[in-house]
Amino acid sequence: MKTDEIDDSSAPLIEHLTELRNRLIWAVLAFVVAMLACFVVAEPILNFLLHPIEQTMRDLGDPNPVMQYTAPQEYFFTLVRISVVGGLALAFPVIGYQLWRFVAPGLYRSEKNAFLPFLLASPGLFLAGAAFSHYVVTPIAMAFFLGFADASSIVAAILPAVPGLPEALGTAAPAQDSGIDIVFQGKVNETLDISLKLIIAFGLCFQLPVMLTLMGKAGLVSSRGLAGMRKYAVVLILLLAALVTPPDIMSQLILFLAVYPLYEVSHFLIRRIEKRREAELRAQGLWIDDEETFGPDEDDAKA
Repeated sequence: MKTDEIDDSSAPLIEHLTELRNRLIWAVLAFVVAMLACFVVAEPILNFLLHPIEQTMRDLGDPNPVMQYTAPQEYFFTLVRISVVGGLALAFPVIGYQLWRFVAPGLYRSEKNAFLPFLLASPGLFLAGAAFSHYVVTPIAMAFFLGFADASSIVAAILPAVPGLPEALGTAAPAQDSGIDIVFQGKVNETLDISLKLIIAFGLCFQLPVMLTLMGKAGLVSSRGLAGMRKYAVVLILLLAALVTPPDIMSQLILFLAVYPLYEVSHFLIRRIEKRREAELRAQGLWIDDEETFGPDEDDAKA
C-alpha cells in the first residue's frame, strides 16, 4: 500500500467550484465578524498603536500629548481602517484553515506534512516581527523625527525641574522677542500610517525563513547557494532597511541585526533538509555524490 498518495477527489468541476464558494463564504463571514469585533474596541487599539509616539512626546517634555484630525470623517475612517487590519489579523486562522481545506485534497501526504509546519509558523513569525516593530523600532523612529523640535523649548521644559540650575546657567525664564515657535501637531491618520507600515514591513521581513525554507524543500535554492550569496544578502538587507525604516542609522541597523540572523537560520534549516534528503536517497541507493563536480560546501570547507 502506498503511503504517499493523493487524496481521492474525483468530484466534477462544478462541485469544486461549489466548495470554493462555500470556503470563500466562511472566510468572508469570519472577516466581517472579526472586523466588527475590532471596531467595537477600535479606540483602545488606536491608543495602543499610538503609544510609542505618546511616550516619545512625554519624554520630550510634553505633559499632555495631543493628536488631531482635520476632517469630520477622518477619525471615523481611521477607526474603520484599524478594524479592517485587525479583522484580517484576527480572522487569519479561519481564512488559512478554509484555504488549507480547499487545497489539501490536491496534495500528496508528504507535501501536506512538509507544508503544514510552515503554514503554522508564518503567523507566529509575523507577530514576532510586528511586536519587534512596535516595541523597538517605532519608538526609535518617533524619537528621531520628533528630535528636530526646537532645542530651546525642550530646555525650557526640562531645566525648571532642576532647582537652582536655570539661574546658574543664566537661562531662567528666557524671553523670545523674535522668531516663531515650531510645535508638533500630529494628525491621527498620518501617525497611524507610520506605525502600520513599520508593523507590516517587519512582519513580512520575518517571513524570510518560511520563504527560503519552502524554496529549499522545492529545490529552488540550496545551502551552498545561500552560503555563496551571503555578501549579496548583506547588501540587499541593508537596502531593504534603508527603504522600509526611517532615515536614521540606528533603526536601519536594528532591522539588519534582526533580519540577517533569519537568513542564517534559513541556511541552517535548508542544510538539515538536504542532509535528511541525502540520507533517504543513500538508503535507497539513489544518491549520486557530486562533491567532485561542484566542490565542497563553503561551511564544510571552513570546518
